[in-house]
Amino acid sequence: MFRSPVPLITLTLFSLLFSISGEAKSQYQGISDDFKTLFHSKLKKNKVPGGAFVIIEDDAILKLSTYGKREKGGKLNVNSNTVFRLASVSKTFAGSLATMLVHENRFHWDDPLTDYMPDFSLADPVASRQINLGHLIGQSTGLMPNSYDNILNANRKLEKIIPKFSKLEPMCSPGKCYSYQNIAFSFIQPVIEQQTGSDYADLVTKRIFTPLKMTSASVGMDKFLATDNRAKPHIKTRSGFKKVKVKPNYYQVEPAAGVNASILDISKWLIANLGNNPDVLSPRLLAEIKTPGVRTSKELRRRAWKNYLNNAHYGKGWRVYDFEGEELVYHAGWVAGYVAEVAYSPRLKIGMAMLLNGESRVIGELGASFWHSVMKQQATLTAKK
Repeated sequence: MFRSPVPLITLTLFSLLFSISGEAKSQYQGISDDFKTLFHSKLKKNKVPGGAFVIIEDDAILKLSTYGKREKGGKLNVNSNTVFRLASVSKTFAGSLATMLVHENRFHWDDPLTDYMPDFSLADPVASRQINLGHLIGQSTGLMPNSYDNILNANRKLEKIIPKFSKLEPMCSPGKCYSYQNIAFSFIQPVIEQQTGSDYADLVTKRIFTPLKMTSASVGMDKFLATDNRAKPHIKTRSGFKKVKVKPNYYQVEPAAGVNASILDISKWLIANLGNNPDVLSPRLLAEIKTPGVRTSKELRRRAWKNYLNNAHYGKGWRVYDFEGEELVYHAGWVAGYVAEVAYSPRLKIGMAMLLNGESRVIGELGASFWHSVMKQQATLTAKK
């Protein structure tokens, strides 16, 4: 009698999983098995309440595993459909949607932001007009990094924050230096809404979630709280992880941090980004979003990753790493109570994502370890040829 070596999680998941012959032949099978053991042991050691990961090979799930509880002390386990906040991984969806619309001539990367937000200004009026839409999505506005995130953290309303940009002096000319933003990145939302006549969240759902069958993915706090199967947020304290309420602050910047999704949803996002859904993410789009833009030298000093990164840039909603000589397309997210990480290698046709409902740096250690294992194996296989 035939028995699959992979647990039947859901009918949808089963359709994505490798057959027994396909799984047995995967060169990444040993790495994925080892990573599952490491993932569970690290989360247990660090007392993370719950989490999930998925490893994708080309157009199928190689390994998916969940750990722990939806909330500390609770009875409900995290499963493949448990929804987490994606935090800044949301930027990958915004970058792709904006690129779709550029390809449809709804707007252009070199359009000045002030064409769509005429009231936007900096201390230098000339600099205000120099920021274009490509600078927003490419994190190269020249503004002070994380401009006014401190006020957003205090849950001030966005309409009260935007006028404060008129006090800012750029630290460099747009396009010349890396300048990570959440608020300014999300200025792409009014552009998209003006040029399409659609609500941003509705458009992400229509153009990305629905065609990719990301059935539990959503944008916004209301939809997240309306989801029964959701992971609760936990922050790290001296006495361990503490459950907190979901904060609305970063939901105000939907392109930067407004997406919610399960690990099964993210598996479909990775499969599409590996080129397997060209009707949604075209080859042209995939090439453009990972084209290196401004260099992000700060990334080369990341605690767990610095020994492996040779170079780092920002594309369009994605980071682009030279990881031990291999191109790695990557983004991480961190918002009160949640951390997330998504990455894929276009050439090797492998991707991996993790979602945790507790703020822990262990996610960075796990990601670096996984990708180092992949690259080490590739080096060994190449040497044998």
